[in-house]
Amino acid sequence: MQVRQGRIEDVVPVMALVRRVVPLMRANGNLQWDARYPNAAVFERDVERAQLWIAEDEGQIAGFAAITTDQEPEYVEVGWDTSELAVVVHRLAVDPAFQGKGIAMALMLQAEVVARMRGIAVLRVDTNTQNEATQRLFPKLGYSLAGEIGLSFRPGLRFCCYEKRLSQSTS
Repeated sequence: MQVRQGRIEDVVPVMALVRRVVPLMRANGNLQWDARYPNAAVFERDVERAQLWIAEDEGQIAGFAAITTDQEPEYVEVGWDTSELAVVVHRLAVDPAFQGKGIAMALMLQAEVVARMRGIAVLRVDTNTQNEATQRLFPKLGYSLAGEIGLSFRPGLRFCCYEKRLSQSTS
């Protein structure tokens, strides 16, 4: 498996992966994504900003994540200072055919690589309260639960917020 930056030609297969993932998410009560979000325009913007990361396994897209510095305004509700620069993982997904192979972990570790390269010591991520897999994964990677919020653009849903601080001595 390799993790690489996304390219514009990845958007079509990424959207196909989204179409495979969304029904499974919804069947498990996770209503975070739907037919409108995330969409191709969102991923095209991620590519333009060099923040889409792709995990490939044997030449196939096994998962993706947007590794950004975009913090939601609601993050202040868990006590985070959103003026502090942080690497934030958004839109993390793994193809059902590749689940259980460490794809999400590899993408989250890439976020740490990006943070270290940019000299950023804080990583943040939020996940739907119904997403049990990520709620198990994040603490294994050293993230601490900071609290729960609602997001204005996803009314009616609740999100768990996690944070990890990288040690200054690690470069």
